[in-house]
Amino acid sequence: MEYEGQICRAPMERSSFMLPIMVGCSYNRCRFCNLFRHLRYRELPYEQIEGELLRVKKAGGHPRKIFLGDGNAFAQKDERLIYILEMIRRYFPECEEINMDATVTSIRKRTDQELKEFQRLGVRHLYLGIESGLDDVLLFMEKDHNQKEAYETIGCLHEAGLTYDAHIMTGVAGKGRGRENAEALAEFLNRTKPAHVVNFSMFLHREVPLYQNILDGSFAPASERENLLEERCLIELLTAEVLYDGFHDFIEFRVRGRLPRDREKMLARLKQMIGRTPETEVYSYVQGECPVLERCGAEHRSAVYPACGADQR
Repeated sequence: MEYEGQICRAPMERSSFMLPIMVGCSYNRCRFCNLFRHLRYRELPYEQIEGELLRVKKAGGHPRKIFLGDGNAFAQKDERLIYILEMIRRYFPECEEINMDATVTSIRKRTDQELKEFQRLGVRHLYLGIESGLDDVLLFMEKDHNQKEAYETIGCLHEAGLTYDAHIMTGVAGKGRGRENAEALAEFLNRTKPAHVVNFSMFLHREVPLYQNILDGSFAPASERENLLEERCLIELLTAEVLYDGFHDFIEFRVRGRLPRDREKMLARLKQMIGRTPETEVYSYVQGECPVLERCGAEHRSAVYPACGADQR
């Protein structure tokens, strides 16, 4: 597979055939995201996409699931996306589902009939960056939607027979707002009932706009311990039946299970990790295209980030 940039997909898609149809993200304005900022957004030609389908076909592949990359693939124009979906059906009629990332805005542009047509052509799961349950946080992070719009959009997805999966971020509301965000997120997820919830606990990056907000004091980051406490609160409050997967890459911790069935086991793991995580303000941030994780504590001062220093791991 010819691929440009960093592969980004939900853990549920790890066994899927990843088919790039574009490079980068057509939106690419979220203040915290650095996945696609170094790429020039462009749509891949049909010939290249078909060549990849043919390569897999000749190699004897029979993918049950196909994931369309890259960021926000659902924002492609209707005629282009339909052409690609029909091409996939020609090569792999046995394919059971075609999934991709989407935004609330890219879905809102479609009519109910268009959404049903995509479902007919094999689209099943759309991954939405919900991120936060608070409107002021969504506005600050430039998510391009509010909660009212998200509720309406997800209702349309359900009506069309499409499955919605939620990406969220503990820590996205900043220092001291973890419980508030967890309570708002729990209410949203309980009402909208995603099939999966993936929590990519927030990390900081020197090359994104949010880092400048940290430097000028307009955003105060939550510590890794605060993120764990927020996640514990969220799991305590989630009543919807959902597969949950939470990642804390910096402290190398992951909690997953099916709620509400596995709630007590998940909370026990979180309790243990919270007990091992220091009270001091420990953050994570990444620098460069190839991530280099650094441990930042308030006791170590730095000219780069006055609120924290770096002990490289």
